[in-house]
Amino acid sequence: MKQTIFTLLLLSTIGFMSCRKTGTEPNIAQYDQTQIQNYIKANGITGMKPDRGDTSGIYYKILDTPKAVLGDSLTYSDNVSFVFTLRSFDGKYTSNDTIMNHYAGYVGHISTSNLPAGLEIAIINDLKYSGGSMRILIPSDLAYGVNGYGSGSINVAGSHIAGNQCLDYYVHIISSEKNNVYGTNAYGYQYISNTAQNAYDDQVIQNYLTASGFTYSNTPSNIVSSKTYYRVPSINVPGAYYYYAIKVQGTGTDTINQNSTITTTYAGRILNNTYFDESNNTIADTISFAVPTLALGVQEALSHATTGATISMILPSALGYGANPPSGGGIPTYSPLRFEFEVRRVSP
Repeated sequence: MKQTIFTLLLLSTIGFMSCRKTGTEPNIAQYDQTQIQNYIKANGITGMKPDRGDTSGIYYKILDTPKAVLGDSLTYSDNVSFVFTLRSFDGKYTSNDTIMNHYAGYVGHISTSNLPAGLEIAIINDLKYSGGSMRILIPSDLAYGVNGYGSGSINVAGSHIAGNQCLDYYVHIISSEKNNVYGTNAYGYQYISNTAQNAYDDQVIQNYLTASGFTYSNTPSNIVSSKTYYRVPSINVPGAYYYYAIKVQGTGTDTINQNSTITTTYAGRILNNTYFDESNNTIADTISFAVPTLALGVQEALSHATTGATISMILPSALGYGANPPSGGGIPTYSPLRFEFEVRRVSP
């Protein structure tokens, strides 16, 4: 009797496993496609197209058509800069801060830089040129797969992308290295200027000023103003503009130039108002700099200040750190920056 019962249980188990193997459960590609179609419908999204060849499972929509330059499409070896936003389909992970979400590097390295392979594929196949923007729905097998992404708990919003989550990306390719212009200015400085990046940075700065309740003028002045910044063309990088405002008028007469050393307090932040460096935690906490060691935009803006002045400045990335910000400093690539300096002493 026991032998009969055991045999029946064994046969039942084998039969169950056989059903599992020959059943109609969807594979991950089918599962992702169901999720994408449901997401499109639930969010009323229109105009989505399948990626070229309709084999990757990616869906995309061109939002701003890039301008093709002599048919010169992006390749995996092109160096580009772009900004992006991100949302997981379950809504538990969102990252909408385009001040932080920057990428600068080779197109072919996107998928090795903690970004989804699907993003790389869509940029090459569908966006094709710098200067455009697109929305991309990326299936989980071309995103972060079964393991998800991040070290936080999936139960804490914004800390972790759960496994098997499809992703909703917006991406804007700002510029390509192909758009760089190299030259030497009247001061003998070797510069790199990228018209597209300069224009993007300038719009970001103007948006920041508006959101912060400031205005700007194209007529420079040393008049004290709590609300007005002055927009000045750079002497070092053609096509780049920096902004400055004198918050406290200087009492000294010594001008700040390439031969100067300044003693100052200062603070630096990116344009989401996150500080990356500050020496002014206490009044006595001062530091000295030789002016030529400072970022180009800081050098230029400080020329409008004297001893005793408090000056605020906002710099485009071309006058800050560009594609090579200090490591570990919390500054994304190609970031416009804001600095405040209180100049205590100027020498010689």
